[in-house]
Amino acid sequence: MPKVGMEPLRRRALIDAAIAVIGERGSLGVTMAEIAGRAGVSSALAHHYFGAKGDLIQATMRHLLTELGSDACTALRAARTPRERVGAVIAVNFSPTQFRPETIAAWLAFYVEAQQSPELRRLLKVYARRLHSDLMSGLIPLLPRVEAEHMAETIAAMIDGFYIRRALRDGTPNAAGAIALIEDFVELRLAGLGSRR
Repeated sequence: MPKVGMEPLRRRALIDAAIAVIGERGSLGVTMAEIAGRAGVSSALAHHYFGAKGDLIQATMRHLLTELGSDACTALRAARTPRERVGAVIAVNFSPTQFRPETIAAWLAFYVEAQQSPELRRLLKVYARRLHSDLMSGLIPLLPRVEAEHMAETIAAMIDGFYIRRALRDGTPNAAGAIALIEDFVELRLAGLGSRR
């Protein structure tokens, strides 16, 4: 029988293990036994907490989304100007808690699997809507709506693009370089559009 109070800790350990194993493998083609082994629990206990592997994968993606959402809220609360809000959204996507090799690889695996899984596709749409909304919160005061929409879409594509490029390369992710390139684009675009900063 599971110990009282251990469920949240074991569920989190299994989610962390899923991120690590998926990150190493670079795909969702991992077994519940591999994830359970990494978490230091039995397969039976992993199934007890999550049911099928698909349930654990969905919980893992929801966890990543929740963590990213929480980090974004904290960063946005600290921003004092609309331009700082845009910078905060960009920076949080490349923070040490988000732009880690295993998390990057897990995101890429989720993107691939979402082509077949309606639930993962739905979760990715939640991520895309939240990113767009967060960016728009800073861009709307700076630009006409159509231009703000276009810029938010471009920034989101650049963020996703850096994740894909990093997942396909070896080596340490270069978060500072990614942020600098996106920020350069934002500054050039705002200057070219004559923003109301």
